[in-house]
Amino acid sequence: MATLLTRDQIAQRVARDIPEGAYVNLGIGLPTTVANYLPADKEIFLQSENGLLGMGPAPAPGDEDPELINAGKQPVTLLTGGCYFHHADSFAMMRGGHLDICVLGAFQASASGDLANWSTGAPGAIPAVGGAMDLAIGAKQVFVMMDLLTKKGESKLVEACSYPLTGIGCVSRLYTDHGVIDVGADGARVVELVDGLSLDDLRTLTGLDIAAPTGAFA
Repeated sequence: MATLLTRDQIAQRVARDIPEGAYVNLGIGLPTTVANYLPADKEIFLQSENGLLGMGPAPAPGDEDPELINAGKQPVTLLTGGCYFHHADSFAMMRGGHLDICVLGAFQASASGDLANWSTGAPGAIPAVGGAMDLAIGAKQVFVMMDLLTKKGESKLVEACSYPLTGIGCVSRLYTDHGVIDVGADGARVVELVDGLSLDDLRTLTGLDIAAPTGAFA
């Protein structure tokens, strides 16, 4: 039986792939937890779309500052040298290609890198696009964090998204509880899988002919 990753373990795995000196935006929800696992000896600049650069991890209980929050209204810290700026300047940074990586959640992602993360399109669903479209198109790389399957057991990695799109061909890599998968113009390819899960298992779960890692198991 496969040993699936917890959400904290997924966040730790994302943190490992963020290089020294990168400018990074962490989306609302699960992606914000990545900040808690970035190594202190790496200089990484976290940007928040509500106007922060140099954002640090969550504060210790009791040390929260109600005026220092991220875009999801969660309390955060500010590292030495961090700064605040206008919302418009933040979006200019996002849209202008100044972010190396953004980390987003998703309702669906396609094998070709399309992203659907702002609405399920269901009647009465509250659309919550926020800055997701700006980030998806503006960042040089888009990492997606998500459970591979819905609560009904349906794959969120699909051939073509059925939900309203956030961006087309924008996603570089998926970090899931089942493993890490690259997506893009050449389709989906496994980077690594959790213990106890085979490539055939993953293909069965997703219904996709996912490629093996380069030079690895078939």
